[in-house]
Amino acid sequence: MNFSKRIMSVVLCTCMVIGVFISPFLQKNDTTEDIIAGFDSVVVWYTDESMTDYMNAMAVAFHEKYDIRVIPQLQSGLDYLESIYDASVREENGPDVYIISNEALEKAYLSGLATEIADPDNIVNQEHFPLAALNAVTYQNKKIGYPYYFETSVLLYNKSYIYEMAKNQLMAETAEDVETESEAAAAADGESSSVQNTDVSEDAVKERIEELIPKTFDELLTFADSYDAPQAVEAVFKWDVKDIFYNYFFIGNYMDVGGPCGDNTDEVDIYNLDAIKAMQIYQNLNQFFSFESEDVAYNSVIREFMEGKLVFTTATSDIMKTLQTAAEEGEFSFEYGLAEIPDLNDELITKSLSVTNTVVVNGFSDKKEDADKFASYLAGEGSASLYEKTGKIPSNSKEACKDDKTAVFYQEYSNSVPLPKMMVTSNLWVQLEVTFAKVWNGASVSKSLQSLSEMIMSQVTGTEYREEYIDEPEEEETTIEYLDEEAEREAAKQEG
Repeated sequence: MNFSKRIMSVVLCTCMVIGVFISPFLQKNDTTEDIIAGFDSVVVWYTDESMTDYMNAMAVAFHEKYDIRVIPQLQSGLDYLESIYDASVREENGPDVYIISNEALEKAYLSGLATEIADPDNIVNQEHFPLAALNAVTYQNKKIGYPYYFETSVLLYNKSYIYEMAKNQLMAETAEDVETESEAAAAADGESSSVQNTDVSEDAVKERIEELIPKTFDELLTFADSYDAPQAVEAVFKWDVKDIFYNYFFIGNYMDVGGPCGDNTDEVDIYNLDAIKAMQIYQNLNQFFSFESEDVAYNSVIREFMEGKLVFTTATSDIMKTLQTAAEEGEFSFEYGLAEIPDLNDELITKSLSVTNTVVVNGFSDKKEDADKFASYLAGEGSASLYEKTGKIPSNSKEACKDDKTAVFYQEYSNSVPLPKMMVTSNLWVQLEVTFAKVWNGASVSKSLQSLSEMIMSQVTGTEYREEYIDEPEEEETTIEYLDEEAEREAAKQEG
């Protein structure tokens, strides 16, 4: 592609900074235009400034390996796809490769900005990526991008609190066992008993911590009901109930929007009995944990967690860097742990929402072979240093699990629901947030989901759509029991 003088200038500066290929070619009378015009380079666009050093390093490494020059260009994320189209079609200086979220792939493909990948290194398969990643880059049975890095949510917990709880439990149990044995021995000898050492091993504590981490929301409610919380704790569990990214797991396994790849308008199922059951559990949590949706936001919840006011919350992968920085600055004095999102109960499972950022070859590029090779390089070999240099977790299964914490995110991602690609349902997420807010604040679960489904199905079918009303099932007995106990405690507090 031909590049404007402005882009040439940016390229020259970039090359000088990262120390690649310009100076050896300089001649006494050369101009910048002459230098750049002599290079057949692949241009890659990206929108995240935190990736600049990494992208420059990848350009150098790729050039050294394949003798193909790459020019990374940071772009604004505002109207990003439209900018790519304008640059590619109208100005003829668009990128050969670009990075974009998977939900935009249908629009990219239909506008000619994405093409089926060549996959020269044969990496876009389940040997290298989980099925969720492959589904995220699949449109109409074609792989039109390389899975690059992902985002999803997991359970975040205060490990210091859980450690103390686990250790105290084990010490109490050990003391009880020792006292029982001592009493038995004393009775046999006719002497008085005395309690012996009750130290417990770190391995035993570690094992008990794993047992204490809730595997279902029923277990979480049991934990909250019995937890003797430190004075600083204001809530056992609190999360951003306004953001669908931190709520979708409640209904993710029971809401189908476009099938596995999120691209099929014939596979849309929003309103069903299991979805209603799942949302009933969500609604009941408001009664148990008792906080207003208007009072929470992701950043405020994370701040409360760092201050030791929360035991559990949900978080995205940025939390690892956030807590590391806070600890280094003396603003976070606890140990923390990560776990997969608990299932709702023994019957209903959770499934988180995920976003996969993909590397796409521009359908208008005249360097598709080299562009494809670089795209494959980024998603494959190049992803080895992605987390270390950017904090972003690669979709590549061979590079994702750098430690125990990133492994939790990867496992949650592997079982997640990729953000759908269908443009006709692009407003679903805003409407779903509205629905969750209504349900959280006490609206009828069945009527709320019915209304949502009718709206989305009318868009999908192009005609007015009506759902047959589904009666709400009776709530789970265990949940009601917990809620009754909580109500009794609150009433006792008010009377006192």
